[in-house]
Amino acid sequence: MAEIIASLNTCNLIKEYLPSNQDIADMCSFFSVFCDVTRVRMLSALSIDELCVGDIATLLNLNQTTVSHQLKILRDAGLVTTRREGKIIFYRVASEHVETVMNVGAGYLLEILPPSRKNSDERTDTERAE
Repeated sequence: MAEIIASLNTCNLIKEYLPSNQDIADMCSFFSVFCDVTRVRMLSALSIDELCVGDIATLLNLNQTTVSHQLKILRDAGLVTTRREGKIIFYRVASEHVETVMNVGAGYLLEILPPSRKNSDERTDTERAE
């Protein structure tokens, strides 16, 4: 075994505060939900307001089967909840924490994106507005 260079205090803190393997596996499972473009787009839309499957499909230009499948994944992960109104089921983000995770991720990306990428994104937004 290699000799440890870190201080005894650092070693003790790591041993005390390092999450368990199960907690780390749960975190990995949680963050894996965010690795799909369609799911992140849907979460972004649901962060604005609750929507039904048909509205999500129309607004995001997706087919309803895809939307239903992705909503099941989001629901199983605890990221969205439902509300029934007659025959229609409305979906919404389950917690402010989901929006916080997305906002922190977006903020971090803005910090690390190269200037050329930031400028090209601004031009794209301007071009879309015209």
